[in-house]
Amino acid sequence: MTFYTCFDDKGEIIARCQTQQEIDVLRRMGRPIAEVKAMKNEESVVCSLTGSPSDFNEEI
Repeated sequence: MTFYTCFDDKGEIIARCQTQQEIDVLRRMGRPIAEVKAMKNEESVVCSLTGSPSDFNEEI
């Protein structure tokens, strides 16, 4: 399973998402996503343990 980290133009984390569709929804909501990076396996373990990458969306 691949998770993605979304960054704004200042390099700050906006959200962590599991699918490209989730990223597209954030963009449609007006989130200023400037860059998306796939997380490394060791980074994504934390997301998979929570059950939902939206748990890490700090702006909601």
